[in-house]
Amino acid sequence: MTETTTKVDSAMLPASLHGNSPDRRVSETLTPAQRVASLQPVKTVPVDLGIIQPRRRLGTSDLRVFPLALSGNVFGTSADEAATFDVLDTYFKVGGNFVDTADSYGAGRSESLIGEWMHSRRSRDDIVLATKVGKSLDNPGLSPRAIERAVDASLSRLGTDRIDLLYLHVDDADVAFERTLLGVDRLIRSGKVRFFGGSDHSGNRLYEARIAAGMLGVAPMVALQNRYNLLQRSEYETDLAGVAAQQRLAVMPRFALASGFLTGKYRSKADVKASARRPDVSAHLTKRGLRIVAELERVASLHAAPIAAVALAWLLAKPYVVAPVASASTPSQVTEIAQAARVQLTRHEVAELDRISG
Repeated sequence: MTETTTKVDSAMLPASLHGNSPDRRVSETLTPAQRVASLQPVKTVPVDLGIIQPRRRLGTSDLRVFPLALSGNVFGTSADEAATFDVLDTYFKVGGNFVDTADSYGAGRSESLIGEWMHSRRSRDDIVLATKVGKSLDNPGLSPRAIERAVDASLSRLGTDRIDLLYLHVDDADVAFERTLLGVDRLIRSGKVRFFGGSDHSGNRLYEARIAAGMLGVAPMVALQNRYNLLQRSEYETDLAGVAAQQRLAVMPRFALASGFLTGKYRSKADVKASARRPDVSAHLTKRGLRIVAELERVASLHAAPIAAVALAWLLAKPYVVAPVASASTPSQVTEIAQAARVQLTRHEVAELDRISG
């Protein structure tokens, strides 16, 4: 909590107290004590800036981000320009500053729309911008040449001179990690990329990357983005969590809401059948999945929060998780998931969700 004091001078007083005010006679009705009080420093209402605009440090970098990354995977596909701008406007309004996209989302259209939005709102300096390379049809793979061409194309679409966080979207076994790291380091030294991380890398590959970076004297990874949610825990918790702890990697879980199942909107086969995400969601419609949703609903009622926000808050309670990645197609969805930033689960609630989802 912070408190500030402000000295009151004539410019800050009501017009009735200004010496040249036509209503000067009002000030003459003040008692001497009131006159003295009006000139004393005034304490503002204590403001917890962390509640208004929460920020978390991203690993060992100097980036500070909102504890929910807004995914751009629907921009340019199911969300057109108007819907994309509405979603981004709402996210920014609730305090969000961490936008996540990829050069393969919508064949680059996602990056283009984000770039157009930042330009129209003049918000580039207020946004921590993350994108991924390695999966686009134009520049596939992680050879130094492919990475450089992909980054240049992304910068052009995004309308910016730098990418704050670049993810390697694939683990390219056809290219020696040393070559990939040297290629990324060249981009960092040129200022086109500030920091980078991995996506879809195993724990062993992350160890290899750290060793190689040390031997080459190049920038190491600072972030990790892998699948992690209440329904899909084993990959991260058995293989990656220990690596993240040892290397102090910032973790940004993707598929944080399990393709929307953890929003609570899918409770029956009929719900799934009506969804465009039917293949992804149907696998979760099990007794275990419904038990998890029921517990999320119970906890959500205690916090007066949406079910989705509680599912994200569970992730935020985990060590090294900085900001889960979630998408939204409407402003109302943004408002719901952004509430995760204010939900503080108790240890018992986290433990119970651990037990039911284990």
